[in-house]
Amino acid sequence: MSETRRITFYLDDDLRPSVAAGEHNFFARLQGVLEDAGYAVSLRPSGAAARLEAPLRAGWALFHMEAPTHARALTVRRAYHYPFWAIETTDRRWDWHVSRTPFPSGEVPRREADGFHRRWARRLFGDAPEAACRDAMVYIPLQGRLAERRSFQSCTPLQMIEATLSADPQRAVEARLHPKEIYTPQELAALDALAAQHPHLTVGIGGKEEALARCAYVVTMNSSVAFDAMFFRKPAILFGQIDFHHVMLAATLGDLSAFERVMDHAPDFAGYLWWYWQRMSVNAGHETAEARIRAALTRCGLPL
Repeated sequence: MSETRRITFYLDDDLRPSVAAGEHNFFARLQGVLEDAGYAVSLRPSGAAARLEAPLRAGWALFHMEAPTHARALTVRRAYHYPFWAIETTDRRWDWHVSRTPFPSGEVPRREADGFHRRWARRLFGDAPEAACRDAMVYIPLQGRLAERRSFQSCTPLQMIEATLSADPQRAVEARLHPKEIYTPQELAALDALAAQHPHLTVGIGGKEEALARCAYVVTMNSSVAFDAMFFRKPAILFGQIDFHHVMLAATLGDLSAFERVMDHAPDFAGYLWWYWQRMSVNAGHETAEARIRAALTRCGLPL
């Protein structure tokens, strides 16, 4: 067998056993496609040492939720919810294939997309989307590093909160800390100072489903909460880059006009979610999974 017909999956200790046992649907189907194309698939632990060795090993490498290390490396990541997956050459979601592809809104099969949206809204959130209202509240799901402006962001998260308070002084603003993030005392003190200066700002933690059911709209850098907001038919304003930007509003400190348009912003959320998941992602539970895996691998440059 040619040395180039080898691929190594670098997986963490939680994921690797289920993949090795063939119990992970997406990876089993991915491995099947590769083996059918003549690849020998091996599994190795992920980590710093693995990332150093990967470019030196023969064949290709595949990482899970990590940046590829060299030209013969790919990454895979869940497309927000199971069983939907992305196969890409970068971990930067705003550079993914779906991000660079225009949303063909006129080509959406209406009945199929609407039914798809209803089923997945109920599957993920139960009755909450149907019972949702648009209360006089702005929901800001926070991520990490609140005082830092990262490459994909137009400002710092703290500046985003200040901009929201200025642009929408009439509505209550609820900034919610991410329950899995660790915030510094300085970050928490900065939030407390903002809340003291602005009576219509409250700071909490978690509670995504409840907040999505009540809010008028979402403001975030690029949190996946804005993706989930589409199941509640709630619009979102983004201060950062992300792959699902097509039906979102964008804002910067220099242009807050999105806040003037957000209450009337009602794009085809159902059609977009259908397109994003059924046409641009791999649905590992669907009969088209292998075909979409082959197409994604080919697009990423892996020879089949």
